[in-house]
Formats: sequence, C-alpha cells, structure tokens
Amino acid sequence: MGNIFNQNNLPEPKIQNLKWAGFLAILVVLVGCVGIAEAQQAKKVPRIGYLGNSSPTLEPDLLEAFRQGLRDLGYVEGKNIIIEYRWADGKYDRFPNLVADLVRLNVSVIITAGTPGTLAAKQATKTIPIVMAVAGDAVGAGLVGSLARPGGNVTGSTTLARDLEGKRLELLKEIVPKLSRVAVLLNPANPFTALDWKEAQVSAEALHVKLEPVEEVKAAEEFETAFARIVRQHPGAVLMLADRFLLANRARIVDFAAQRRLPAMYPYQEVVVGGGLISYGPSYSDLFRRAATYVDKILKGAKPGDLPVEQPTKFELVINLKTAKALGLTIPPSLLQRADPVIE
Repeated sequence: MGNIFNQNNLPEPKIQNLKWAGFLAILVVLVGCVGIAEAQQAKKVPRIGYLGNSSPTLEPDLLEAFRQGLRDLGYVEGKNIIIEYRWADGKYDRFPNLVADLVRLNVSVIITAGTPGTLAAKQATKTIPIVMAVAGDAVGAGLVGSLARPGGNVTGSTTLARDLEGKRLELLKEIVPKLSRVAVLLNPANPFTALDWKEAQVSAEALHVKLEPVEEVKAAEEFETAFARIVRQHPGAVLMLADRFLLANRARIVDFAAQRRLPAMYPYQEVVVGGGLISYGPSYSDLFRRAATYVDKILKGAKPGDLPVEQPTKFELVINLKTAKALGLTIPPSLLQRADPVIE
C-alpha cells in the first residue's frame, strides 16, 4: 500500500514546481519589459530647434556646417537627434511665433543666428537652453551677463570684434583710393546696428571718408526707396552693415550695385559668391560648426550659463574678380594675396 500511495502522490510536487516556474518566467518577462521601457525612455531622442533667418535655399552653407558639426560629434539627424526647422524668410516679426512653436514642442536646445532672433528666443523661454550660432554684441544686447560667465540660458558665439567696420572701410579705400563718400546700408530694426554704425563713424573720420546712412530698409518693400536715396547721394561706394535680413535680400542689393556701377563692401562672403565685389568678416561657417559643440555639451548635462561665449578667431577676405572687372576696377596685388578665396 505504501508504494501505491507514494506513486499516486509523486506527480503533485512536479505540477507545483511547473506552476512556480511559469510564474517566475512571466515575472522575469514583465520585469524585463519594464527595464526596456525605462531604457527607451532614458534614451529618448533629443529634439533641437533651429531658428533660421531666411530659408534653407539661402543659407545652405551655414546649415550644412551646423549639420557637419553634429555629425563630427556622432549625431545622425533622424536617428539619434531630431532637428525642428523654423524659417523667418527674412521677416523679423515672425520670430516670436516661430520660437513659441519650438517652445511648445519642448525642444532640448534652440539654435539662433543674429541678435533679433536670439532676443526673441530669450524673451520666449528662460528654461530651454539657447545657443547663438552667431550674434552681435551679446553683452550689450543683454543676451548674456558676460562672455566668460553668460549666466541664464543663453550661450554660443558673438561676432563682436574690434574695428571690423574700420577694416572694411580701409579695404574699400585700397580698391578706390580717392573714395570720399560712402552710402551705408543698414537695418535700424537690428539692435546690433547701432554699435556697428558708431564704429564705422569713428573709422571713417580717421580715413577722411563721409558716411551717408540709408536707414529705410526694415522690410522688403522698402528697398526701392533706399536705392533711390543712394542714387541721390552720389556715393563712391556702398558699405553694408551686418544684418541677416539684408543677407536674405542680397540678390537685390548686388543687382543694384551692379546697375549703378558702385563698388560695395559686405560682411558676408555669400554676397560675394552671389556677385558682390568684396567681403570681410568672421568665418560664419566655422561659427555654425562650433554651435554643434555647444549642443553636444548641453545634451550631456552642461548648463548654458556656465559655457563661455566665444569670439571669432578666423576671418575671411573674399574678392570677386569678375565683378571687379565689370566695374572697371583693378584690385591691388597686395590685396589679392591676402584674399581667400578669390572668385574668378
């Protein structure tokens, strides 16, 4: 009887063991799923807001420089980083709405270019980090507390450099030795313009050149009025002050200068590539590439207020020989030796 009793009861422990094994397996699966979900949450793909001044077709080199900077740091757009692009099409009054849209998306970082766009971003958020790919006088405009210790949520690069406008006027005089009157194309809606204008005036006095400001250009429909004023001034050349709105409308400015046979100095090499005569200024492609390093540091936990604002170290002189020939100008050999690149 004992043997029969034992045989009848032998299967029961095995059944219990199987039940427990199944329960434990399910528990392991559930715990694993929770772990995977947490890991996926931890590896959430960061979303970057890119606030462009004009359009991707007008800023391809700058946009590619920023993307290349990200790629160099291991970020692949669409895989481990997402970029939300918002373009103002050269209209500064669009910035508040564009930034508000990026804030609603709760992006991890906002990239800006120029003082107006950066100011709009700072006014819209005090918490989302803002990286200036380029801005004018970041301290004077109230964007940062200081270059060494920005504080707040803004950092990046500033194009503020001593005597840039003076250098541009000197280069113009090398090309047009008898230059005495220069029309200055500027956008009064840009806060950085006031500093540039003041610097230009000081340099012009030392060079015995009279400057005639052309302040009408705040919107696309005002260009004809501005051009008419320049014609009335009878200048020997034109100086364009740095402004992203003017850059977005560079084709109109270049065409006007060509029609009136006016030598013109620009702050951006893109204008010279598009037919302008000469430009001198920071390497903006280099600054946009550097902006990616700020993004990387912030995504890894750095606070923007602790990241020093950088100033440009690379400057470029670009000359368009084809345009010079059309204007009947001979570029001094000493100037050509310093130019990089020369467009023929």
